[in-house]
Amino acid sequence: MHLILIKESLTVLTLSDLKPGEVGIICGFHPGDKVYRRKLLAMGLTPNTQFEVIRRAPLGDPVQIRVRDFYLSLRQKEFALLKIERGKE
Repeated sequence: MHLILIKESLTVLTLSDLKPGEVGIICGFHPGDKVYRRKLLAMGLTPNTQFEVIRRAPLGDPVQIRVRDFYLSLRQKEFALLKIERGKE
């Protein structure tokens, strides 16, 4: 069994709270699909990882982010597994 620690005193945001150009930090995971959580971890979306919102599709989904020097597009539903907080730009 693996535990993912989450910082206690933070304001948990959703991806829709961040605009293109803003930075977020992944601080943990919400309960959900464990298989997809493993895929997110394999893509480098690990706790304490900083990312930047690059752009949104015209209807808002998917969203392109830059994380660990590569670009990744995720749907809102997939991103909903992540607990994020606002990062420093």
